[in-house]
Amino acid sequence: MPVKVLIADDEMHILRAAEFKLKRSGFEVTCVEDGQEAWEAIQAERPDILITDFHMPRMDGLALCRTIRTHSETADLPIIMLTAKGYDLSGDDGTSELDVAAVLAKPFSPRGLVQCIQEVLETGKYVPSVATF
Repeated sequence: MPVKVLIADDEMHILRAAEFKLKRSGFEVTCVEDGQEAWEAIQAERPDILITDFHMPRMDGLALCRTIRTHSETADLPIIMLTAKGYDLSGDDGTSELDVAAVLAKPFSPRGLVQCIQEVLETGKYVPSVATF
């Protein structure tokens, strides 16, 4: 069975590029445009991994991650955070409890995204190499 990936991003070009590459790589992909839609999709579809943008309307990526982590049925969902600002999600700003497996800065390469997903699913974390991006 293919790996189910949920992508949440309000930038349509990011969604479509990621969806295209991931589907061609054998993943089952669902795309949504904000955190509230993502939370609803997580409850309905139970994806294997979430890729979410940091800044989105209705519910941002941080609020989505907090919601996921506070529900026992979703608490162990692997999360990859996308950001254009390069936030450090392991710092003292209240985000360390979110247990984000990886942070990818935009723009990212589609090949690098596939590599990141595979590594997160295999090891639980992702350490990017210079050659990846």
